[in-house]
Amino acid sequence: MKKLVLAEKPSVARDLARVLGKVPKKEDYFENDEWIIDSAVGHLVELFMPDDFDKKLKAWKLSNLPIIPPQFQLKPIASNKKKFQQLKKQLKRKDVECVINACDAGREGELIFTYIYELSKSSIPVKRLWMLSMTDQSIREAFQQLRSGSELQALQDAARCRSESDWLVGINGTRAVTIKRSKSRSRQVSTVGRVQTPTLSLVIDRELEIRNFIPKTFHKITAKFQISEGSYVGTFQKPNFKKADANKHDRVDRIWEKNSAEVIMEELRNSEIADVSEVKKRSPQAPGRLYDLTTLQREANRLHHFPASRTLQLAQSLYERHKVITYPRTDSKALPEDYGPTCTELLGVLPNELSPFGKKVLEEGWVDEKNRRIFNNKQISDHFAIIPTNKTPASLDANEWKIYNLIAKRFLSVFYPPAQWDVTTRTSAVGKHSFKTEGRVLVEPSWLAIYGKDNQPSDSLPPLTETDQNNAALLECKMETDDTKPPPRYSEATLLSAMEGAGKLVDDEELAEALKEKGLGTPATRAATIEHLIKEKYVRREGTQLHPTIKAEDLFDFLHATGAEVLTSPAMTGEWEYKLRKIEDGEMTRDEFMTEISKVTEDFVARTTGFTESAENLKETELVSPLNGEPIYEGLSFYQNLSGEFKISKSIAGRRLEVDEVSTLLKDKRVGPLDDFIAKTGRKFSAMLQL
Repeated sequence: MKKLVLAEKPSVARDLARVLGKVPKKEDYFENDEWIIDSAVGHLVELFMPDDFDKKLKAWKLSNLPIIPPQFQLKPIASNKKKFQQLKKQLKRKDVECVINACDAGREGELIFTYIYELSKSSIPVKRLWMLSMTDQSIREAFQQLRSGSELQALQDAARCRSESDWLVGINGTRAVTIKRSKSRSRQVSTVGRVQTPTLSLVIDRELEIRNFIPKTFHKITAKFQISEGSYVGTFQKPNFKKADANKHDRVDRIWEKNSAEVIMEELRNSEIADVSEVKKRSPQAPGRLYDLTTLQREANRLHHFPASRTLQLAQSLYERHKVITYPRTDSKALPEDYGPTCTELLGVLPNELSPFGKKVLEEGWVDEKNRRIFNNKQISDHFAIIPTNKTPASLDANEWKIYNLIAKRFLSVFYPPAQWDVTTRTSAVGKHSFKTEGRVLVEPSWLAIYGKDNQPSDSLPPLTETDQNNAALLECKMETDDTKPPPRYSEATLLSAMEGAGKLVDDEELAEALKEKGLGTPATRAATIEHLIKEKYVRREGTQLHPTIKAEDLFDFLHATGAEVLTSPAMTGEWEYKLRKIEDGEMTRDEFMTEISKVTEDFVARTTGFTESAENLKETELVSPLNGEPIYEGLSFYQNLSGEFKISKSIAGRRLEVDEVSTLLKDKRVGPLDDFIAKTGRKFSAMLQL
């Protein structure tokens, strides 16, 4: 009897055949007396669409909603039907004693195999190959430690719940919103989804925050001081400062009232001497933690401007094709607690330009399995952090090298002790007014040397000597005026961070770790979510920035009008992702989760289908109709009077018209030239509108 191995991709099947003893190729699979090795090409099977259940459901009608199948059914994806039939035939062979699931070791890989196995109606025993990297040694070890299919039942349940909940929310939500919105606009499909819509909410909320931002003027006072060894500049500090929640732009050095700043300046003009004190301390700078996928994508976007999807593609190539890194689709930043010897081996085989740093770690004995920032079983899910393998990289292209270098340097740096800075905080008191000056000098580069930052210019202060007697001469004062700035638009790096924290934008890696269990999507799906929003023309890239489109804003105007917070709330969707993780951990049942999602779907459909735009939903404006002098209101899609006789579309050529622009148009019969119209080619242009 033979063992059937089912991989997720042909390239993986090819590697498995080689490692298992050069199993010869037979057509497009591999077979010998012991093994049959075949593969899918990603997803081969999908859930029934509504009209597969009932042809009447092909029509998009409100009366057909909600569509909640009592049991989900499967069908081959049309373009991959031939491949599915081949695998079904393999699973039905009489000479096969068991099938080994060798799809990617994660939720989606589990789903790919589960759907193929179920639709084939096979009943042969299932075993699970769980590979941590694609090196020959790792593959052999995985085959020696096969898991039973039942061990992965919880992961399978979570995978099914993810797939079915996305179907329920996506199918019902998209149909309900599209049908309702098509009554007032040309038929345009308005896709919504369990993860994509709250992610889009982050981008839109940020855009509205920028658009509605009102700058506030503040003042800063700086003073230049002279001591025997040189001069330095200090910044005025407000006394007894406590940041107020009501003013998130408040800072210890910002003075909001101009007259208060002028009073301080006047008092300083009458002063000549400052009392000086200072505190010196040694400040450590620890290296970042090992990469999970999201952090790697953020760093690659920040440093190399790679889209998240491109980083995943490059990492997947480094893992599958070149076999120089471990499994990339991980959400862990730690290694197993017994991985010290493996790390010792890896540090000795790094590429030439990095080998001196690896040698330093080994010579100093810095590989410490008791270091819980590195070795921590409690912080490992299905996979550990992304690290190099023992295979020396060769024939990498320039972009693959960039990603490999990020991973290899981070792996090296975590073993180094913190870099050390000497930080001097000097306070110069002029009467009752205090000025702060800070100097930093790098005294021990440590891991910073790996990144070529061991010769950073010092931001040192002229030393205070006994000659000065803790006094400094006040040479001059300056008052500078500035305005508060709106938050920046999301880049992919900052959006990934916000998705990881379910809307809480967190730069601190330790804090992000605590929030990520309730994030939007998973590390493996976040890049695809961003790309999908761009493909659906809800978001557009401009350089490194992500902008919502008019299509996105119109959708959210409608969703907010219907009270559909369940789809627009990142926090709520983060809770769903958290519950999927609980299913994986065996702490929640599949039935409990799907019952909750079904109720959410029913409620959303009821709210959406029951919504009618009426006078209550319209916003009052000061505009009047040029036809009859009736008041004009702002609706979801138009500026209009109640009778609907006069309408002006709120968006023209990808640009939204604001109330003041419409006012000018009505008054002068023309407005403009206005900027930021968008042609079908994506090019921006300016135009004048005429009534």
